[in-house]
Amino acid sequence: MIPQVFKEVIDLGDGREISIETGKLAKQAHGSVVVQSGKCMLLCTVVSNYKSSDVDFLPLTVDYREKFAAAGRYPGGFFKREARPSDGEVLTMRLVDRVLRPLFPKDYHSETQVMIQLMSHDPEVMPDAMAGLAASAAIQLSDFPFECPISEVRVGRINGEFIINPSYTQLAESDIDMVIGASADSVMMVEGEMDEISEEEMTEAIKFAHEAIKVQCEAQVKLAKAFGKKDTREYEPEREDAELAQKIHDMAYDKVYAVAKAGSSKHERSAAFAEIKEEIIASFSEEELEDFGGLISKYYSKAEKTAVRDLTLNEGLRLDGRKTTDIRPIWCEVDYLPSTHGSSIFTRGETQALATVTLGTSREANQIDMPSFEGEERFYLHYNFPPFSTGEARPIRGTSRREVGHGNLAQRALKGMVPEDCPYTVRVVSEILESNGSSSMATVCAGTMAMMDAGVQLKKPVSGIAMGLISDADSGKYAVLSDILGDEDHLGDMDFKVTGTADGITACQMDIKVKGLSYEILVNALKQARDGRLHILGKITETISTPNAEVKDHAPTMITRRIPNEFIGALIGPGGKVIQELQKETDTTIVINEDPVTEEGIVEVLGVGSKGIDAVNAKIDALMFKPEVGKVYQVKVIKMLDFGAVVEYTEAPGNEVLLHVSELAWERTENVTDVVNMGDVFDVKYFGVDPRTRKEKVSRKAILPKPEGYVARPPRDDKRSGGRDNRGNDNRGRDNRRDDRKPKGDR
Repeated sequence: MIPQVFKEVIDLGDGREISIETGKLAKQAHGSVVVQSGKCMLLCTVVSNYKSSDVDFLPLTVDYREKFAAAGRYPGGFFKREARPSDGEVLTMRLVDRVLRPLFPKDYHSETQVMIQLMSHDPEVMPDAMAGLAASAAIQLSDFPFECPISEVRVGRINGEFIINPSYTQLAESDIDMVIGASADSVMMVEGEMDEISEEEMTEAIKFAHEAIKVQCEAQVKLAKAFGKKDTREYEPEREDAELAQKIHDMAYDKVYAVAKAGSSKHERSAAFAEIKEEIIASFSEEELEDFGGLISKYYSKAEKTAVRDLTLNEGLRLDGRKTTDIRPIWCEVDYLPSTHGSSIFTRGETQALATVTLGTSREANQIDMPSFEGEERFYLHYNFPPFSTGEARPIRGTSRREVGHGNLAQRALKGMVPEDCPYTVRVVSEILESNGSSSMATVCAGTMAMMDAGVQLKKPVSGIAMGLISDADSGKYAVLSDILGDEDHLGDMDFKVTGTADGITACQMDIKVKGLSYEILVNALKQARDGRLHILGKITETISTPNAEVKDHAPTMITRRIPNEFIGALIGPGGKVIQELQKETDTTIVINEDPVTEEGIVEVLGVGSKGIDAVNAKIDALMFKPEVGKVYQVKVIKMLDFGAVVEYTEAPGNEVLLHVSELAWERTENVTDVVNMGDVFDVKYFGVDPRTRKEKVSRKAILPKPEGYVARPPRDDKRSGGRDNRGNDNRGRDNRRDDRKPKGDR
């Protein structure tokens, strides 16, 4: 029996549609949908345990996976099955998680899993843009306590016109690539990269995306209504005690306010807050502590947050004593590490990043192999966040999702400034050595300086800043905070990171925690971010104003040249013998790629110093050397034979040709050594391919004067008696042999 299927269709306005369907697949999940656009299909399922977990947070897992079968491909690797998620999948998980998590009740602690799977791929549909829609639609069909439907869309801009969910082809022409997550009422998340756009242009893109999201939220409501909206499940909420909350607030508020106003360092402030908390805990009896459990800590944190926010709104002061627009002290240094190809230190307040740059050939490009995308990155950035950077000790268990996300943000901020003709593959690694507020933005700044130190000819330097917002809906007051601390990140209403050059924004990441944030506040915040960004940019350019003209002495130089397709095989040699020996002899790395359009060979030669590179260039020139008929060339004898000498062109070593004994001199030559010997250098004239021997012909005697009285030998007579061609002239030729074998009477 075919189950009843419920479906809603969303019109994107340009002939494309997105459909949301439920009722056919995965019916034991608490909610499941199939979202389809073109041939692209995402299956999303959601499940949440009915029993609450013994934790004080929401154990939410968002999982996004792309199945290789969706694109008709096999997974790479020995086992031929999907394994750990790729960075691209992790980034999509983060995009969805950041929008969903705030909409669950703060006291809902049941294990919850959202699984999104790409089951069918369309080359012209980017599936990550529909993942948020799929997740929210599935939750709307469940009984989860969830505030309201949300969705996510990608927005691009081509020739000044915005477009929702552009294809891969369209995105290549777009100067904006942003993913926006929102409910019908409020924008909640923004992430993307741009081609140096203004703050106003960015805001217009967000508005355009929000209008499309409103339509998608409405479609989810309609689908849930048609399917039969379930009653929201009951769950055991966290224990609350209003009287206790007020008591702790009264005990903590003034003391916290005073510590916050003192403008101390992170460790001093943390110690002072901890002391206040311990005093409050000590004021309760053992019975009260056992009874109230974690409520005291919870209400103290709430009081601390209120006091710090009030300090900023009332007096314009912050935890470290700065005003809202102040940037922490900055110091920078380049060329710190002696053996790297480029390095820098960027320190802002209590946040420090050490960046390194490594230069390589196309062989070192980062290969991306996903069902939805295959390609390579010639510029990529990795971000590491060790526990000691925050004074903690904990085991390192691989690269975290946070590290992947922060590294990707910094990479997107910088990649547009790497010139298209940069010959190198460039890898930047950021090691966070201290962290108290936006290490990802420190990574952008350190990465900029390290690349300039390495001699990468960046179009423009890039800086980044993390901003915060504290607002009070009742009073209408708000404060935008420049260069936020780690503590301000947690207590604020918005965390947004903006990167850019002096001329515009190159990337952003924004999480908005309050409903109904006005676009006026958003624009003001972005403009304040620009002022801070330019201040930081000034500090960077004071340290290194322009990229170094050359790479370091110990760093590899790379040249790129093109050769006709016909010479690729000669340069590689049988089984790679020629190129392998050449690399060994010259201490270089040689990579050959084929231009898919012209089919020319693109040869990359990487080596330290010019000696090895010059030797490779000379070898390539020799391989490509083509003598011209009638021209005179200098040659060197490299081999002696009975019937001539093998010579090579001195301007193209390795290019050999036979100088026949008859072309050595006008006089008759009995022995080759009578005229030339090994190592002799002299001139010859090139005559092209001899039609008789079908081999290249050169002559030494052709450029020598004829001896006095010289008489040329008569040409050979090809019709001499007894010659092969005259065999048929007598009766014993091949043509008469059959007759010889006949009986006499039959002849």
